Amino acid sequence: MNRTGPRRSTPTDEDATAPVELPPHVLVTVAADGTLTATVDGAPFASQDGSAWTRATFGPLMDAITKDRTIAVRVEVRENDGSIFTDILRTRKPRRAVAPSENPAPETRRSRHARRVPRLAEVTAGGFVPGEDVAVATIVSHTDATGTGEARALIDLDDLPAGTSHEVILLGRISGTLAVRRLT
Repeated sequence: MNRTGPRRSTPTDEDATAPVELPPHVLVTVAADGTLTATVDGAPFASQDGSAWTRATFGPLMDAITKDRTIAVRVEVRENDGSIFTDILRTRKPRRAVAPSENPAPETRRSRHARRVPRLAEVTAGGFVPGEDVAVATIVSHTDATGTGEARALIDLDDLPAGTSHEVILLGRISGTLAVRRLT
């Protein structure tokens, strides 16, 4: 039986002199009015347009500091009530372009549908109650009337059955307004 102790590694001289690289430290302080003060490694980080950062602009603030997530950072958020939140924002994984395969996959109904360009037709009519729900029949979809009582619908002509009359009915569910329009 071997009675030697566990093997321990000792740092080499190269390991001892190599500095440890830490990601930048972002400190965000939240004021009582909701404005944010940001620093990166102790240096103030101001907005490009000179306006104050707010809770609503926290996402764009992080995007600006991380250069759209190309730089990892340690984030510390200090709320005005004394609570502190910390996190590490990592970089996005780079997307590799996929080379087309020599044996392309057989085309499916779904792939044909995904790449087709829709053929649209616009239908408008007036006389609706402002804001009312307007049915678009065959019934393909619904739309809302504008504040002036106008209704507008965009119809993908490929969604209509072949050989139909290609007429559309707009029906106001409250006003009872009925408009029939031919698709051209």
